[in-house]
Amino acid sequence: MLFDSLNYAVFLPIVFALYWFVLQRNRRLQNMMLLAVSYFFYGCWDWRFLFLLAFSTALDHVSGLLIHSHESRSRKRLWLILSVAINLGFLGVFKYFNFFSENFAKFMSSVGLAMDPILLAVILPVGISFYTFHGLSYVFDIYHGRIAPVRNVVDYALFVSFFPLLVAGPIERATHLLPQLQRPRSFNSAQAVDGLRQLLWGLFKKMVIADRCAVLVNGIFADPGAHDASTLVVGAMLFALQIYGDFSGYSDIALGSARLLGIELLQNFSFPYFSRDIAEFWRRWHISLSNWFRDYLYIPLGGSRGGIWSRVRNTFIIFVVSGFWHGAQWTFIVWGALNALYFLPLLLTKRNRLNLGVVAEHSYLPSLRETLQICSTFSITCLAWIFFRAEDLPHAWRYLDGMVSLSILKWPRVNGGDLWFLICLFILVEWSGRREHHPLSRIGLAWPRPLRWAMYATFIFLIGLYMGTEPIPFIYFQF
Repeated sequence: MLFDSLNYAVFLPIVFALYWFVLQRNRRLQNMMLLAVSYFFYGCWDWRFLFLLAFSTALDHVSGLLIHSHESRSRKRLWLILSVAINLGFLGVFKYFNFFSENFAKFMSSVGLAMDPILLAVILPVGISFYTFHGLSYVFDIYHGRIAPVRNVVDYALFVSFFPLLVAGPIERATHLLPQLQRPRSFNSAQAVDGLRQLLWGLFKKMVIADRCAVLVNGIFADPGAHDASTLVVGAMLFALQIYGDFSGYSDIALGSARLLGIELLQNFSFPYFSRDIAEFWRRWHISLSNWFRDYLYIPLGGSRGGIWSRVRNTFIIFVVSGFWHGAQWTFIVWGALNALYFLPLLLTKRNRLNLGVVAEHSYLPSLRETLQICSTFSITCLAWIFFRAEDLPHAWRYLDGMVSLSILKWPRVNGGDLWFLICLFILVEWSGRREHHPLSRIGLAWPRPLRWAMYATFIFLIGLYMGTEPIPFIYFQF
């Protein structure tokens, strides 16, 4: 079931009504209902995926109890290793087996031992990378004594499979979400209304910006050799807007849906394209994944402590693994490595934490220096996105090669029509709301009610106007 489908527009109000008006005074029944509808939501893709989700949930629930029950550190470590190995084993089979098999066969052929790769005809379960990381963070936190295991299997299963975050995050922490699921919840009208505003903005980003950009991006990337360099540059910029509108739009809909049910999820995006350097960008882009790798991989490896070599090594590991997490292709690995190269100069000169606040925090417009910093950061980010979007490495090289041409001085041949106006509107709203957790959180609240409702109606009209006959799947569903 897609967030931007009519099915979800029917599903969410029904869940809301049952949750608050039928089961309001019974937390346990609320959680049981949310668990049931979450499994229904997930099963709408393929009911067979439910067995893997249930197995992963049971594995980590039992592992948490076993880790906690043993006094011996070695026994705790044994159960942790088993849980991690099984989780990553399933993820490896479904997501990475064919990649390693194909590349092993190519390597053997290169040394004169020709062989055919062994390939598995398996479907990648939707959201497996996300709910696997939910479970792993849970057993890691129990092992390190940060939390006690949850004995109520319904509460834990809901933590893993809560439908707003199940398919594409944010990647929640047990320390943040489980306490909310374990205590009574009462309806908060201000929270629910703000959730609706965030959901509305998420739909606008996805259906009006991302999906409209996708049409042009697909055409440009389909045949880079047929376009001038200037058009290829615009295509890369449009993909940057597409993936941001698509993924952050999903996150906004997820957070807004959860807030309707009285649950606060972790913020996943914080206006990353207004970043002044690449370190700030990665603090603001896919925040839940960046923090997960920081806490469970980067810091255990030693983080930024130690000598230059260890800091360089850890930085490359964290970015390359992040790239590989996105997909079993060399393009994602190169994308991660390229971002590591961007990040290293800041880390080695200890300038990676210079820009911790909001850009132009005390003024409406950025300074000239901030403007140049934002533009340069956005430019190198767009360059890296080319590898993320390309079908394979030769495709990416052809695209980059096409950008190195005097035709970059020509006017881009991109027939965007009203898309350019919509992008300007989108950037203006995002900039105006950059100090908040989502742009519509404060915008218009001080306006007269008719004017404020006219703004909401305009967004709803644009969403309806550009709604396609068939919803376009979110990009991150493939991860």
